[in-house]
Amino acid sequence: MSATPAQKIEMIPISSITVINARSRNRKQFREIIDNIGQIGLKRPITVARRMTSEGPCYDLVCGQGRIEAFIALGQAEVPALVVNARTEDCYIASLVENCARRKLRAVDLLNDIAGMNRRGHSVPKIARMTGLTSEYIYAIISLIEKGEERLLKAVDCGQIPFSIALEIAGAQDHEIQSALQTAYESNLLRGRKLIQAKRIVEMRRLRGKGLKVYDSRARPMSSEAILKAFEADTTKKKMLIKRANAAKSRLAFIIAALRTLLLDSRLKPILEEEGLTTVPEVLARKL
Repeated sequence: MSATPAQKIEMIPISSITVINARSRNRKQFREIIDNIGQIGLKRPITVARRMTSEGPCYDLVCGQGRIEAFIALGQAEVPALVVNARTEDCYIASLVENCARRKLRAVDLLNDIAGMNRRGHSVPKIARMTGLTSEYIYAIISLIEKGEERLLKAVDCGQIPFSIALEIAGAQDHEIQSALQTAYESNLLRGRKLIQAKRIVEMRRLRGKGLKVYDSRARPMSSEAILKAFEADTTKKKMLIKRANAAKSRLAFIIAALRTLLLDSRLKPILEEEGLTTVPEVLARKL
């Protein structure tokens, strides 16, 4: 983008900003953005391009739509902004590039960054103030990362296991883990679906280890042999499904024919009536 870089941050009225490339966003994530800005403030100003009109200056948004919407939700009238001189077309391109370049980081990667802040000398209370998280949560994250417990770390971040239970599991021997889960159940920390999820996570940890494997999601070119092999495997699978369906159809036809013959037997009717078996399911009755 060909633009003159901003030299300072200015407070500008939100009402004078036009969002030229608006996009929708996840409501839950947006609520988290609002809460975070409300607790610890704005970490990075928005970027706008100034336009002069007869009524005074107005601004086209280059990047920071979520931050503006969060400020509006928090009842603010002004927002900190870096003001650049750029054409409208350049603003569109810059906004598009920002959206395309936004990295989709794993939760584990973000939590590793928190542990990295601690390694760089930031204290736990300071990290808590900077991130809006509790000190207890930060301590748990650092402890789990130091022990290589990525699987438990992900479960804590997803809310599947309380961090206190994750720390107990991380520090327990295999034979002590069931006792930790039982204690969590009795303390009402894990009940119902969460208890089932916790048991599944513990079992996966036992079978596959503490870490999470990262698979390369980039598409690999397929050779003609690989395509042919995949096609043959799919064809074989469909043939097996057809074979099983035909076998089931034949068995059902035999059962219906046998029942039809039995119900025509006059000696069977008194026995059925004596046993109280005088009705037949409607779906089956239509076939007889």
